[in-house]
Amino acid sequence: MSPSLRRRFESLLQRLWYDVAPGPGPRILRLALAPLAALTGLVARRSRARLRALPAPRPPVVVVGNLVAGGAGKTPLVAALAAALAGRGLHPGIVASGYGASRDDARLVRPDDDPAQAGDEPLLLARTTGLPVAAGRRRAQALARLLDAHPGLDVVISDDGLQHATLARSVELVVFDERGVGNGRLLPAGPLRAPLAQAASMDAVVLNGDAAAPIAHPRQYRFRVEPLHFVAVDGHAEPLDPQAFARRAAGHPMVAVAGIAAPQRFFATLRALGLQPRCVELGDHATLAAAELAALPATYVVMTAKDAVKCAAWADTRCWALEVRAVPDPALIDWLTETIRGRTPA
Repeated sequence: MSPSLRRRFESLLQRLWYDVAPGPGPRILRLALAPLAALTGLVARRSRARLRALPAPRPPVVVVGNLVAGGAGKTPLVAALAAALAGRGLHPGIVASGYGASRDDARLVRPDDDPAQAGDEPLLLARTTGLPVAAGRRRAQALARLLDAHPGLDVVISDDGLQHATLARSVELVVFDERGVGNGRLLPAGPLRAPLAQAASMDAVVLNGDAAAPIAHPRQYRFRVEPLHFVAVDGHAEPLDPQAFARRAAGHPMVAVAGIAAPQRFFATLRALGLQPRCVELGDHATLAAAELAALPATYVVMTAKDAVKCAAWADTRCWALEVRAVPDPALIDWLTETIRGRTPA
């Protein structure tokens, strides 16, 4: 599928899933997709049953995922949780799927790896945390590869993987953002990967920013994602705090590109910082190609850190990445630390 066709298809899905007042076309399409949505529900319920039969993993595995297709802030939250647990004296590692990579086998990911081989999210986690990271389409194999290389780990955090029926887990954190659950339907008629009711059986609901909880749960926590600084992708300049970058870029043509699942969140962050770029949605996990970059009519091209790892090899001096960090509720860190230590052999 061509990048332009993919963008149009993703835009259609977003309207289908999140338009609060859909026209007759989307309503008819939802009805037509109902049988496939029913199949999604059947597969999700069977996967959930298989998960309950798995033995408890050692060391404990914490899965940070969502029931809604697309990003909800999981990757920065995983990085923040891993750093916080390391700060509490634990020795965490991370597993991720490596979606979009040219290889799908279980492999260790190092900060200097080729993003086309490693995958954008695993590589970003390896660079931002400095912790052991493994990736693979089969999460259980990635976990085994990680533990074989790093037997001293006493907790592993999985970036997504709630629906992976072979990945044993100790703790499940389900993340929701401001999009909620859209029309509440299952894929492909709606954005849900599994029935919303499954969230009630997970250990905690974690809400991004001011997001409303779409389901009642006795254990709810929040986190926020805040901008840190702008980094020159080609390394030609020192990082700038957001205010300094806004002053430097004032009056110059700017284009913002985002190859993430929720690009509008990134664009809104830029506008909140006083920037007024022309915004280009690339599609989730899409790469800004060298020719596309060269054709952008801008003095500054700003992008997410996930986009930057994929185009660093051909980035020019116009390219700047906004690095962010997740700040979890301290109560989440306290509860998670106590829970993990309670499930780790002395």
